[in-house]
Amino acid sequence: MIEQSIPYRRLSHLRISGGRLDKPEQVVKQLGAMQAQDYHQTLWAIGLRMKSSTLADIERSIEDRKIILTWPMRGTIHFVPPEDVRWMLKLSAARTLAQDNRRLEQLELNQKIIEQSKQIMYDALRGDKRISRPLLMDLLEEAGISTKNQRGYHLLWYIAQSGLICMGPREGKQQTFVLLDEWAPGAKELSMSEALAKLTEKYFTSHGPATVQDFAWWAGITLTDARKGVEAVRARLVSGKLNNQEYWEGEHSETGSTDAESTVYLLPGYDEHLLGYKDRSAVLKAEYSNHIIPGGNGVFMPTLIIDGQVAGTWKRTIKSKGIDIEFNLFESHEDREENILQTAQRYCEFIGLPLGSTKMDKKRPK
Repeated sequence: MIEQSIPYRRLSHLRISGGRLDKPEQVVKQLGAMQAQDYHQTLWAIGLRMKSSTLADIERSIEDRKIILTWPMRGTIHFVPPEDVRWMLKLSAARTLAQDNRRLEQLELNQKIIEQSKQIMYDALRGDKRISRPLLMDLLEEAGISTKNQRGYHLLWYIAQSGLICMGPREGKQQTFVLLDEWAPGAKELSMSEALAKLTEKYFTSHGPATVQDFAWWAGITLTDARKGVEAVRARLVSGKLNNQEYWEGEHSETGSTDAESTVYLLPGYDEHLLGYKDRSAVLKAEYSNHIIPGGNGVFMPTLIIDGQVAGTWKRTIKSKGIDIEFNLFESHEDREENILQTAQRYCEFIGLPLGSTKMDKKRPK
């Protein structure tokens, strides 16, 4: 395994550069879990990995309960396959909740309030109902449970990771919540060792080449457990060393044929291409990092990928007659401008609006 091949192999295994899939649920299952705290960005993260897709296709899969939106890892929202949601929560979320005591104290929340809130939500949602976040907050307030100062959001976050609720389809701009048992009745239960082995294989098959440290960060587990996971599935992984660091990937990682037309890709913010790794240096130069994660505050900008590397950012402005897109290139890529416009056109087709004006800022960031 040589250094130059890592970015291209990742693009392929992540189904960005080839081997695109037919259905949204196939994409989520292939990647194991997809970071999703920016709802609309993540719809494109799924869509760009499909042979043909529209925004409505992804939202229909949510409505049809074929992909689940909840907080399974690192206390962060992800799309996950419904059959895997239970064991993922058991494996990763339990550790997150165990570390939450200080935050509960800060918000003046305790287990009595949490259990009372669970009962209120269960009574309101049972029978396959879905209720928007503001209305759930109203129900808690009516019961004398304050939702101010992030208390309400934290209760939703905590109770979702406990496995009672998950997010349902949106109603307009509002996120709804549903009972997880009703939304994913076929969710599998696995032992901790089985869950760890399955998640390990899923990660390295879809995200490899990657390190054990990358996996531990992505899964929100300890480095010790990550190493146990690798040992459990070692026979189904292959490895190679670079600069004394061991990289792993699935023995039979499927890639499919790569795109013939382009090595330029328009990725959303928070895409697994960056969020899937603790060490992002293989695809993102250090001098550009602050332009992708401004101030290091956890907000990831949408990225432009050229020849396997993060080559800039992009920003959309949706108007009634079309979508204007501005590109900020870190270096001049005049020979790729046509490819860049092709990727922009594909994004606009996904949204269902024509491409409007485009602007390319070719100034190297300072």
